[in-house]
Amino acid sequence: EVQMVEFGGGLVQPGGSLRLSCAASGFTFSSYGMSWYRQAPGKEREYVAAISGNAGTTNYADSVKGRFTISRDNAKNTVFLQMNNLKPEDTAVYYCRTSSGFWGQGTQVTVSS
Repeated sequence: EVQMVEFGGGLVQPGGSLRLSCAASGFTFSSYGMSWYRQAPGKEREYVAAISGNAGTTNYADSVKGRFTISRDNAKNTVFLQMNNLKPEDTAVYYCRTSSGFWGQGTQVTVSS
């Protein structure tokens, strides 16, 4: 019953921006923290950012601090990842995850000239 659908991936130039969205259903969204992970070609899936259920706290991987911002709109059951100053090494499939361990399907982000 838990479902998360991601939107917003695409192709951008280095230095550009994208905003990813993850629309959730099948659970009480505001009761759970949410996270973003990513997996680049040939690499393990890695943690990117997290936000608490009430949006009171956030956390970021060192590689994205100062460039990415995680946020959520509990009225819309949606978590966002604003990505600025994108680098080629940010190229990956990005996944949202609930604190209870459910994953979205992923959305491709490609940063290239």
